[in-house]
Amino acid sequence: MPKVRAGKRPRQERREGRAAGILFNTGAGQHILKNPLVVNSIIEKAALRRTDVILEVGPGTGNLTVKMLEKVKKVIACEIDPRLVGELQKRVQGTCLANKLEIKVGDILKTDLPFFDACVANLPYQISSPFVFKLLLHRPFFRCAILMFQREFALRLVAKPGTKLYCRLSINTQLLARVDHLMKVGKNNFRPPPKVESSVVRIEPKNPPPPINFQEWDGLVRIAFVRKNKTLSAAFKSSAVEQLLDHNYRIHCSLHNTEIPENFKIAEKIQTVLKNTGYSDKRARSMDIDDFI
Repeated sequence: MPKVRAGKRPRQERREGRAAGILFNTGAGQHILKNPLVVNSIIEKAALRRTDVILEVGPGTGNLTVKMLEKVKKVIACEIDPRLVGELQKRVQGTCLANKLEIKVGDILKTDLPFFDACVANLPYQISSPFVFKLLLHRPFFRCAILMFQREFALRLVAKPGTKLYCRLSINTQLLARVDHLMKVGKNNFRPPPKVESSVVRIEPKNPPPPINFQEWDGLVRIAFVRKNKTLSAAFKSSAVEQLLDHNYRIHCSLHNTEIPENFKIAEKIQTVLKNTGYSDKRARSMDIDDFI
């Protein structure tokens, strides 16, 4: 029988936490919200309606799910772990709430989102960024999302130009939605407790959305925020950026039957545009949405 040194636990035990007879996989972000006061506060801030269809991601054992089922028409709960699906099913089995619950088993990032009025979730934190943009690019529009995130991620979502946490995530989210920090949630409100503090955020998509091709927009801010403290002039002098823009520009001219001069140089074109618009010496860290538009 293998020996385990004192003070050490096997890797599986370190990675997972046991609670309520279930071995939670903390490596997969399984931290169950246990404080009923926090659960009730989240539901209150979601302003749920009797006619609502709610999307919940990562329902866990259903502490939030059951409370929402009492207030809405339907909850669509998306869970990747079959063990937790079983726990959730047992919890509502034989009650009047069972018919109002639909469970989808699988990875939410690889699944088409159903129709829903609002999204309320204590997300696995490692999918925070891709899930936010999956939500914001989803159609038809939903009313709002009330989501639990790691504290620093939440603060990046609401960060303003000129602040330390302002980044590509901030400007992309705020382009597509109004974002508000609602409340802080300490790690002891979860079972097992995570290593980080958490926050609840409200996201309301802008409807109609700004008339912008999001892929093109994201390509622009990606270049600008790679080194957000550099001037735009310096950011666009990267050889990789110049090659990319030269390729894109030639395709653009071909599609629009525009002739390219024999002595054309993309570097000169870029610097001319930046100089003429007055943005050569601007830095991404202090530029707002209107600047990038």
